[in-house]
Amino acid sequence: MPIPIRMPTLATEPLTTEPTGTKAGTSSIVVLAVAAFVIVTTEFLMVGLLPALARDLGVSVSTAGQLVTLFAVVVMLCGPALTAWLGHIERKRLFMAVLVLFAVSNAVAAMAPNLWVLAIARIVPALALPVFWGTASETAAQLAGPQRAGRAVSTVYLGISGAMLFGIPLGTLAGDAVGWRAAFWILAALSLAVAALLQMAMPRMKAGQRVGLAAQARLLRHPAFIANAVLSVVVFTAMFTGYTYLAELLEQVAQVPSSQVGSWLMGFGAVGLIGNWLGGLWVDRRPLETTAAFSAMLAVGMVAVMWLARQPIGLVAALAVWGVANTALYPICQLRVMKSAPDAQALAGTVNVSAANGGIALGAMLGGASISLWDVGSVALAGAVVALVAVVACPWVARLAHKGQA
Repeated sequence: MPIPIRMPTLATEPLTTEPTGTKAGTSSIVVLAVAAFVIVTTEFLMVGLLPALARDLGVSVSTAGQLVTLFAVVVMLCGPALTAWLGHIERKRLFMAVLVLFAVSNAVAAMAPNLWVLAIARIVPALALPVFWGTASETAAQLAGPQRAGRAVSTVYLGISGAMLFGIPLGTLAGDAVGWRAAFWILAALSLAVAALLQMAMPRMKAGQRVGLAAQARLLRHPAFIANAVLSVVVFTAMFTGYTYLAELLEQVAQVPSSQVGSWLMGFGAVGLIGNWLGGLWVDRRPLETTAAFSAMLAVGMVAVMWLARQPIGLVAALAVWGVANTALYPICQLRVMKSAPDAQALAGTVNVSAANGGIALGAMLGGASISLWDVGSVALAGAVVALVAVVACPWVARLAHKGQA
């Protein structure tokens, strides 16, 4: 049965100016995907800029690297509460506010005189990111209609693939060419440009209601929902145990020249576009089965990369399997958790974003510990083991969901 939370969602709140499924709805989903591209690039670009940034600010790379951890922790801890609190704001206004906030924070980061100011400039977008992901996923699903919700969410998640394929590599190249500060200025300008596109493309939509702490607590007491969120933690831990150290794995294990690693990573992101499409295609009908299938595929791809690391053709094929599964699991997890809370999809989507960031942090820690205990190649095997745990957990989550409907 549905989770008993009295939170009007867009499923019962029609667009004020355009019916679901119109051209305006389609163009709005595309612009949300572009916004996602800018937001994900802002989140992960720091990784490529760390060496130059650390030198300029006079700190060690490991100290500067804590900015990445800071971002993930803020997203994880603050996302659900903020999304619930802001749920009453009309969606178009909310998205534009998030993009303007990203523009301002990226501009502050570009001008930061020291690490402390830069940390503040990173905390602000970390607060806004989960609000965007929770409400953008819900909005895209409702703009497309129930029959095409999975494809709509996967379209928004193309922004992630685009960021991995183009945004982060090109941003890193821009940082090398004109400095890390210029890279943040570029992101600030892009954020404002996307806000302008959103103003033109998206119809106004009726807002929901602010969700109180009691309503949030009722959602978090539902066993099937909690199980789906925990499953997302496991899946993202598996993904980022290996992905965090993929560049190092390619260089040290596969003996890819350092000058070519960027091209291999770009290829990894490119093939991921296929996974993004497949995930959105199948998750609508069988969310848990689709999660299990792509988690198993992720494990196979990771192990195959280790087996075929010194065989160029085999390595390409293995990385393709890994890349397809890795990217497919982004929209799969988001829509699966949203479907487990049909009366509070925006809040559920944000809980999944928090769960994902918890998994990212755990995966990076597990991969780092694996390298310390064994070697860099072990991260692929460790990630594969966690992915298989996710596969085994899917039937258990399905049983909890079945009990809740009984």
